[in-house]
Amino acid sequence: MYINFWYPAEWSEKLTDQPVKARMLGQDFVLFRDSNGNAHCLSDTCVHRGGSLAAGKLVNGCVQCPYHGWQFDGHGVCQRIPSLGPDARIPGRARVDSYPVEEHYGIVFAFLGDLPADERPPIMGIPEYGQPGWRATSQERWAECDYRRQVENALDPAHNEFVHPTHGFSGSRDDYRVPELTIEEDQWSSGFLTTYYAPPLKDEKMKAASGRSEDAVIEAGSHHFGPSVIRTKIHPTAEVFIHQHAYKLPVDEAHVRTFLIQTRNFLPDEGSDARFRERNNVVADQDAEVLAELHPFFSPETNTHEFMLPADQAVVRYREKLSEWQARGWRIDVDAVNEQRGRAAFAIPSPARREKPGGWVIDTVPLMRGAAAAEDAAEAAG
Repeated sequence: MYINFWYPAEWSEKLTDQPVKARMLGQDFVLFRDSNGNAHCLSDTCVHRGGSLAAGKLVNGCVQCPYHGWQFDGHGVCQRIPSLGPDARIPGRARVDSYPVEEHYGIVFAFLGDLPADERPPIMGIPEYGQPGWRATSQERWAECDYRRQVENALDPAHNEFVHPTHGFSGSRDDYRVPELTIEEDQWSSGFLTTYYAPPLKDEKMKAASGRSEDAVIEAGSHHFGPSVIRTKIHPTAEVFIHQHAYKLPVDEAHVRTFLIQTRNFLPDEGSDARFRERNNVVADQDAEVLAELHPFFSPETNTHEFMLPADQAVVRYREKLSEWQARGWRIDVDAVNEQRGRAAFAIPSPARREKPGGWVIDTVPLMRGAAAAEDAAEAAG
């Protein structure tokens, strides 16, 4: 799991008049709206005696710890300590980490890291969202899975033929092959668009709307954005488009929550939404059945124990991107965290820690030393 990216924390509609607890990257956070309706995300651990802020309540635009009543504003700064009396000076160390928040597409996104604003990766956008001729739907799924396995599955064109009966011919055609992939990439993403032979759609309404009644060559493909976001484009014809934007939240190393925003430029009526949501769940269930039986459970740390083929180019490039971000020192050391579970509290480092590096009560989450950091340390020692 990686810091310094935007993650979907919760649906906007879930933030009302009570704090909301969110577990992200193996750590706990509290989400709430202040008196002006602005969303905030703080580390959940009260620096006094370890109370869960999310178990408290909102008072005067602050979240109040249920243990001793300490109140923290949206910047993570304590505004009141009842035991000191009404006119007490609040100590500077009475603060918790606060994370940048933005709301888009009905989702509250939190930036979990300490990069300054001008260095942060962006949130993956949905250009067609809200545009004339496009219909958007939202849904979510929970899974016991390594989120990397899900991302790699989306970047794997060869699995469609055998996992999804509607996406191919289940290996029955002798001329089946995956075309040579052209990997498209930029600083934060990589992926592909390719062609598939697909059978006719079984849903008569969708068949009529898409204009695809025979076996066809369709264009489709996926790109990852950062470590856990996927955009999949499905073009049944040159005019009919379905785009899926899966904002995946690694709850911890073994559980993932997916916030899915799907856009389409056909069947624009609200009455068709349920048909698409149901179809998405069917396809996701097919993937989940296969992913549940993978060995090892977690995506391997090296490709040497998997025999990779040209069809796996996008998976390989994704793993290389993860290695690049690890080299920057952005990967959480999950083993170190688990060794201290129940014995120590940690916080994802927030931007304020760069501005004021001293005086923090809670330690930052252990991070794996990246290659760049190791080289710097060796040079300094040598």
